[in-house]
Amino acid sequence: MVDDPGLKALGEAARLSPDNLPLRRHLAEQLLSKGYLADAEAEFRAALALAPHDPDIVAGLAEAFVRQSSYGAALSALEPLLAGGAHPPRVGVLAARALLGEGDLHQAAYRYHEAVSRDPSVADADLAARLVTPAPVPDPSAPQPAGNAYLAPSAATHERATAEVERSGFGFADVAGMDEVKEALRVKLLLPIQQPELFAAFGKRAGGGVLLYGPPGAGKTHLARAAAGELGAAFVNVGLADILDMYVGSSERNLRATFDLARRHRPCVLFFDEVDALAARRSDMRQAHNRQIVNQFLAELDGVDQNANEGVLVLAATNAPWYIDVAFRRPGRFDQLVFVPPPDARARAAILRILCRDKPLAEMDFDAVAKVTDQFVGADLKGLVDRAVEAKLHESIRAGRPVPLATRDLLTAAKAARPTAVREWMATARNYVMHANESGAWDELMPWIQRTW
Repeated sequence: MVDDPGLKALGEAARLSPDNLPLRRHLAEQLLSKGYLADAEAEFRAALALAPHDPDIVAGLAEAFVRQSSYGAALSALEPLLAGGAHPPRVGVLAARALLGEGDLHQAAYRYHEAVSRDPSVADADLAARLVTPAPVPDPSAPQPAGNAYLAPSAATHERATAEVERSGFGFADVAGMDEVKEALRVKLLLPIQQPELFAAFGKRAGGGVLLYGPPGAGKTHLARAAAGELGAAFVNVGLADILDMYVGSSERNLRATFDLARRHRPCVLFFDEVDALAARRSDMRQAHNRQIVNQFLAELDGVDQNANEGVLVLAATNAPWYIDVAFRRPGRFDQLVFVPPPDARARAAILRILCRDKPLAEMDFDAVAKVTDQFVGADLKGLVDRAVEAKLHESIRAGRPVPLATRDLLTAAKAARPTAVREWMATARNYVMHANESGAWDELMPWIQRTW
C-alpha cells in the first residue's frame, strides 16, 4: 500500500487522466525508485498499453520484474528489444540480471559486457562480480541444442532421485493456530487414507494435490511436515537443487525419479517448496526445455494410470501463486489452493508459547507480546525469541546461573524487531485480488485484504 503523499497525489492525477502517458511514466518511475514494486509494475503495464514499443517503459517494467525475482517475465518483456539489436545499454544490463537469476551465467556475462562496452556508465560492480566464469563446461564449439543448454552425458547418471525420505516427529498439535488450514488439509489429504472405506463409497481415492500459498515465513513448510507426521507417512522434501539440472532432459528425469521415490514409499507426502520455480507460466518462458519441465510435472501429477499416485499426497508451497501455470489448478492436480495467512494475535501467542516451552521461564504473558507483534509471521517470532534468549544468556553468564526468560525480555526484543515481508507481499496480493481476479482464483484473499487494509 502506497503511503507516500506525493505518490498518492500522482496516483490520483493518473486516475483522473488515464491516457496521459508522461504522467503514467513518471508515476511508474517514482514508484519503482521508492520500492513500491507491485504498484510500479501495474503502472508500467498501463503506460505500455499507451505506448507498446517504448523501450524506456519496457525497461522499467522489466526492472520491476527483476526486483521481484520474476526473471522469466523480465526476459519475455525484453525479448523484442534484444532481438532488434539496437537496444539501449540499460536493457542489456537488465537482461544480464534476469539471465543470472535464471542460472544462465554465460549468456548473462555476454549481455553485460556487450552493454558496458557501448556505455561504461551502466557498469554494475556487484553484478560484474557475480558474473565470474565458473568451472569448465562442455566445449561450446560442439553442436548444442536450441536455447544454449547442454545435453546430458548419459541418462543413467541422472536417473536416481536426490531427495531423501524422512519421518516427521510432530503433527498438527505442534502447529499453532491455522485451524481452518489444518482442517482443509485433513479433509483433502489425511481422511481419505485414514478412512478409506468411507471415501471409496463415494469414489474418492487417497491422493491428490494442495497448493499452500501466503507470505514468506508463515509456516507452509512446517505445515507440510506436520501433515506427514499426523498421518504417520513418509515425507519427501523436494528442493530446486533436487530437480533442476543444466543438461537437457535431466530435470525431467529428476522429476520422474522423485515421484517414483514417493510412490515406492506410499503413503507419502511429497512436498515441493518454492514450486513457482518449477511450475511457472509457460507463456513467460523463453526456452523450450524450461517449458518441458512444466509439461513433465503435469504428466507426473496425472500419473501413467488412474491409480499411479494413489497414496501419494502432493503438497506444494509458494509465495507467488499468480505466477504458476494455470494448468496446475485443473481438477486432479493442485485443484485446491489453501491460503496460509500471517498468524493472528491468538496464534502468535500460541507460537511464542511453543517456541519458549523448552527454555527456563518466569511467569509469562504471551498475549501481551502477541499484541505488539502485529504482522509478524512464525519466522519473525522465532527470530524475536532467539534475540531475547541471546540477551538472557549474556545475563546468565554474568550471574553464573540460568536466569529465566521473562515477558519484558520478549517485549524488549519486539521493540527492535520489524516484520519481514508481510506488507510487501500483501501489496502484491492486493493488486491481483483487485485487478486480476477474473477467474475468481483469489476470492479467498478478498475478506482478509479488506480486514487488513
